[in-house]
Amino acid sequence: MSIKFKNALVTGGAGFIGSHLVDALLDEGCAVTVLDNLSTGHLYNLKHIKDSITFYKGDIQNPKTLMKAVRYCDVVFHQAAMVSVPQTVEHPVDSARINDIGTLMVLDAARKNNVRRVILASSCAVYGTDPNLPKTENMQPRPFSPYAVQKLTGEFYARLYYDLYKLETVCLRYFNVYGPRQDPSSPYSGVISIFMNKAVSQKQPLIYGDGNQYRDFVFVKDAVRANLLAATSEGAGGGIFNVGTGSSVRVRQLWKEICRMSGTDIAPRYESPRPGDIRESLADISLAKSALGFEPEYKFEKGLEMTYNWYKESVKSEVPD
Repeated sequence: MSIKFKNALVTGGAGFIGSHLVDALLDEGCAVTVLDNLSTGHLYNLKHIKDSITFYKGDIQNPKTLMKAVRYCDVVFHQAAMVSVPQTVEHPVDSARINDIGTLMVLDAARKNNVRRVILASSCAVYGTDPNLPKTENMQPRPFSPYAVQKLTGEFYARLYYDLYKLETVCLRYFNVYGPRQDPSSPYSGVISIFMNKAVSQKQPLIYGDGNQYRDFVFVKDAVRANLLAATSEGAGGGIFNVGTGSSVRVRQLWKEICRMSGTDIAPRYESPRPGDIRESLADISLAKSALGFEPEYKFEKGLEMTYNWYKESVKSEVPD
């Protein structure tokens, strides 16, 4: 892919998706600045490229640090957020400061620094309890958690800045992104990272609900490519696009597949569903395909194998936090 910009900022660039995005931008010859407060991100994710980037340890809610990081950037990829649905249920006000006000501050800093385009990480959580599948971008949102409301609010702010200030914005509604570097240490991490960690450690996993709930799992490198396409595609400004695969896997079946891959046979433990969790999720990606040229390149089995190999190696090398 040939990108059309020279300087980019990635907020949350030491995190899971953010660090992969930094890698891809550097591969394209882009000068990259990273802003991360390291509350959930890890410097280890950037260790291999630390001399090739400009890194600011700081918060998106700090105006001075944010303005310094945005300066001279053509494109901003806003990945920083409190991404845990249960955490936002437990701490709705604190999470709103990060996800609502923090996003607004990023947009305003971009406006004041004449940034060409801002790509915002949104979420399929905005669809909430709507039972219709697959999810299309023109559905009426039914947010079921503070996290979903906050991501939807970010989308509204993005559209406002596009209409009012002529700042080009693109919102990407991630479905369930997985892959290497996803931190399994928190109970709020993605289910694949937690399952991987349990498998390589030969420990029993916990499934919330009956395990028949299903998700649209998209490999992190595909999510990154969607970001690059969103940053370069003509006419994408002001748009909202699903980032998924258009296929789904049940959580119970996911564990069986990981067991097969790892050679283990441990029965999971089940508990009641968590507040705010969505039972069924499946993306319609036809709009992203037509407007951005996005199509997932990684089959689920291939992505899962690459992810498992990374977790197996990280346990051997005892990757530090």
